[in-house]
Amino acid sequence: MKSQTEIEQWQAFQQGNEEAYTALYRQHVQALYRYGMCLVPVSEAFVFDCIHDVFTEIWAKRERLSVPDNVRFYLLHALKIRILHLLQRKERPTETISQLDFDSLWVEPSAEEVLMIKDDRAFWANLLYKIAYPVIHNLAEGTLRKNMPLEIPPIYYSNVDKVCYMEAVGRTLAGVAPWLALPDDDTKEGALRKQLRTDLMKGLPRCVDPNSPDYLNFRTEQQPIVDASFIAHGFLRATKALWEPLDTLTKKRFVEEFKSLRNRKAAYNNWLLFSGIIECFLMQIGEQYDPARIDFALQKMKEWYVGDGWYSDGPKFSMDYYNSFVIHPMLVDMLKVCVEKKISKKEDYDDAMKRMVRHSEFLERLISPEGTFPPFGRSITYRTAAFQALAQTALMEQLPEHITPAQVRSGLTKVMHNMFDQNQNFDKNNWLVLGFNGSQPLIADVYTCTGSLYLTTLGFLPLGLPAINRFWTDPPADWTAKKAWSGQPTKKDYKVDY
Repeated sequence: MKSQTEIEQWQAFQQGNEEAYTALYRQHVQALYRYGMCLVPVSEAFVFDCIHDVFTEIWAKRERLSVPDNVRFYLLHALKIRILHLLQRKERPTETISQLDFDSLWVEPSAEEVLMIKDDRAFWANLLYKIAYPVIHNLAEGTLRKNMPLEIPPIYYSNVDKVCYMEAVGRTLAGVAPWLALPDDDTKEGALRKQLRTDLMKGLPRCVDPNSPDYLNFRTEQQPIVDASFIAHGFLRATKALWEPLDTLTKKRFVEEFKSLRNRKAAYNNWLLFSGIIECFLMQIGEQYDPARIDFALQKMKEWYVGDGWYSDGPKFSMDYYNSFVIHPMLVDMLKVCVEKKISKKEDYDDAMKRMVRHSEFLERLISPEGTFPPFGRSITYRTAAFQALAQTALMEQLPEHITPAQVRSGLTKVMHNMFDQNQNFDKNNWLVLGFNGSQPLIADVYTCTGSLYLTTLGFLPLGLPAINRFWTDPPADWTAKKAWSGQPTKKDYKVDY
């Protein structure tokens, strides 16, 4: 018999209420998962794909559906039909569900589990907003240069006043872009997102206006090659949301500034990707571009691949996080544009993608059972940017089958709590401070200043997935190291040959 609450929730879902839709998913996903896993001998990924097919279909057809007598029974039946349909096409055997398994399907997820799922996304969104707000809001107000502190380590080799501001803007833009590309909604998160996007669209013209107090320096020093590339990467990640709405003059000025960088040579390492992705962005928007810079970067990265998901950063290998900070994400996104423009082969993109997926496996395994990760190599002041390759793989929904979105979310959430809950990485005005987990200026590299630290936003890329995506709605799950150290079944790791 239908309860009044169930009827009201279903009717709200039929009227297009996304919160009701998400609530339906959260209430029933565990039961659907258990049912699918014991219905037939298939993988977790296959079952979750079928569950999401069911929810995608009922959303598309919601206005034509009637109110079921029992919502859970209706969804279980729909899942069974979907699974058997796909298996019949693949001629896979099926097995019937036992009564014991069937009885367990009617157990509701605990209130703690539901709250934890909901809180994870809110925590990520609020934290990213807290990190990005000082940069984006001050840029919008024309007060970035006035208010942003310029903290540097005891030994620093650049001209901080000429490079630090673009570092903050470019790196923040690259990190928030997927999140700001989501459509507006009436949620608390939606209000935060809209405010940041509004401020950013107000601030971006100031970056390239010579009369603005916050006009960024593209024209001198080597460092702008790096941070202009993060601006270009942000525009590639959210072209419709952040590039296309800009006025014609601002677009023209950005193009001129990007081209002005060609009078400087990139360093013979991951910097080749910085020059390359700027030219890829120019190619993407139909502007004149330099194919030599693109080709040189792509060819050298092919040469510098050392195997098992790792690239050398230049001719000599370095054991650090630059494969994640820069190499995998930029290379994959460059090749995506190049394939679309028919100047690279799809096989090259596929190889780069497989290698990033493999590298993301290492990153997921680096999260300790306690939610920490090892502070080794250069630039550890970039904090959660160490997980950009994993975050981008999750954003692209390309995680390997044995790594679930829930375990990535759970592991990264624990890392973020450990790193940011005590406020040790912010000053009194919420600007990031030099350090890994606290004020630790001696741990900063000679090229690191306050602006450099905003690369940490790159660990938040999965916020670009909608709130109804399984990354956010699946029940919490233990990540690999937590499973291994608690005696749970754990997949053996082994090298790959691509």
